[in-house]
Amino acid sequence: MSLNATIAAVTQRIIDRSRPTREVYLARMTQAAEDGPVRAHLTCGNQAHAYAAMGEDKASLAGGRAPNLGIITAYNDMLSAHKPFESYPDLIRAAARESGGTAQVAGGVPAMCDGVTQGQPGMELSLFSRDTIALAASVGLSHNCFDAALYLGVCDKIVPGLVMAAATFGHVPSVFVPAGPMASGLPNDEKAKVRQQFATGEVGRDKLMEAEMASYHGIGTCTFYGTANTNQMLMELMGLHLPGASFVNPETDLRDALTKAAAKRAMEITALGNDFRPAGHILDEKAFVNGLVGLMATGGSTNLVLHLPAMARAAGIILDLQDFSDISEVTPLMAKVYPNGLADVNHFHAAGGLGYMIGELLGAGLLHEDVKTIAGDGLGLYTKEPKLKNGEIVFEEGTTVSLNDKILRPVTDAFQTTGGLKELKGNIGRGVMKVSAVAPERRIVEAKARVFHDQRDVKPAFQAGEFTEDTVVVVRFQGPRANGMPELHSLTPTLAVLQDRGLKIALVTDGRMSGASGKVPACIHVSPEALAGGAIAKIRDGDMVRVDAVAGTLEVLEEGFDAREPATADLSANAFGIGRELFDIFRQNAGNATEGAASIL
Repeated sequence: MSLNATIAAVTQRIIDRSRPTREVYLARMTQAAEDGPVRAHLTCGNQAHAYAAMGEDKASLAGGRAPNLGIITAYNDMLSAHKPFESYPDLIRAAARESGGTAQVAGGVPAMCDGVTQGQPGMELSLFSRDTIALAASVGLSHNCFDAALYLGVCDKIVPGLVMAAATFGHVPSVFVPAGPMASGLPNDEKAKVRQQFATGEVGRDKLMEAEMASYHGIGTCTFYGTANTNQMLMELMGLHLPGASFVNPETDLRDALTKAAAKRAMEITALGNDFRPAGHILDEKAFVNGLVGLMATGGSTNLVLHLPAMARAAGIILDLQDFSDISEVTPLMAKVYPNGLADVNHFHAAGGLGYMIGELLGAGLLHEDVKTIAGDGLGLYTKEPKLKNGEIVFEEGTTVSLNDKILRPVTDAFQTTGGLKELKGNIGRGVMKVSAVAPERRIVEAKARVFHDQRDVKPAFQAGEFTEDTVVVVRFQGPRANGMPELHSLTPTLAVLQDRGLKIALVTDGRMSGASGKVPACIHVSPEALAGGAIAKIRDGDMVRVDAVAGTLEVLEEGFDAREPATADLSANAFGIGRELFDIFRQNAGNATEGAASIL
């Protein structure tokens, strides 16, 4: 099948737009690679410090003839998704030794849990933790002792930050090593029902806690299709995982074998061998387009609309919201995973998962097959699935039919003909909506605005019975420069209750929702943000606002709107407490949401 014309056109547009920055980037990476394995340039004193604690590996390291792997780990035992990484360094070191090489933990990176900080002040550090992770990983790799890098990370900001570091060290081969999802617990729709019942006072906190603990119950990634699992999909579609690695559960023999196989593959693709695969060449324009297609086909997290432009910029590639929108228009939604459906990622994986989906999309001409990956040349390698035979990983052809068409469907019989995200733009600015979870009849809302400057003020207004008619809830001064752009996911149960009462409800914000954003139409990431003089700061209570995810428009329908002076807000409370003082420099230097909201690129 020839490549879809729109996919080809968007790819060429990205190549043309990025040419000046990409050429400079590739020239830098080529020069760094030509300098040769970096350990050869370290002094004996430098090396002695680096190898002092390495015990039985000292002789091999000092010889400098075998590959040395650098491990960047986001391990902590507060994130269920990252708890499995505790044992990975030992597995990786053993696998490296079996292949005649060595491995060292080069450094750790912070990994906060957005589930813990939802609706809390700590969430204001969440987005900037991505940039902090990129910086911390770069510190670890700056020792220049490593022939390839293994990145251990799963969740929301962690994988994007690690990709930014991998691109910055693009002359070094990089393999991303996942941990997998936790086993299925309380179904996500049942958990959401209890949350709404708590919001209306039908059940107490004891029942809410019982439901939450039954849903988030063990080690591994949360099982809904939020940002963490969207990250894993992207790493596979972009060729940085081993095929089929994303959704294998932790603490299984197959999971451990995949971790060892990732280490061995990293050994094979260093500059010391005959299959050199530096990260900067894998992370090219086609890889990012494949990631965008995967995002649309799976109905992935809106957070990646922020992260992908930042990840791409680190590799000299410039993405625009129009690229997301155009690709969404030609990419069918093939999966129904909560919050887009009732299934979780374990059910999706069992139904055929990413291997089946990649095969379908390749067959329809919607993916670039001619890409470099860590596994080899060609995305067709990712239609295979790993099996454990006699203690070794083998990759066999995956299923060519969906094993559950309520969860996963072929391109020719997709859940909808277009993807999961939609750009909206108009006199308020540019934003994005995750439409895959929103019923078609709810994708257009024209109603009076109710304006808030703090998400915590919405719930009291709800409890006071102030929402009695169709409403566009505007929550502004939530952008990266204002307060770090926290997720506003805690608004979802309240707004969902209003919608279930028969009101037409929409959310418009310069903040974020999350990969868990659900059935309420939410135009998020509105840019320019209010603090930067964006028109969202001109909206007043009672303004008629039209949010139209069909036509892709976001408008205030009032005469003289453009001529208004923007509102201001007292944001002094955002500047201190819970570490916010230390992140002032990030807020001051944050870019627009449409460009990734990064403060370091």
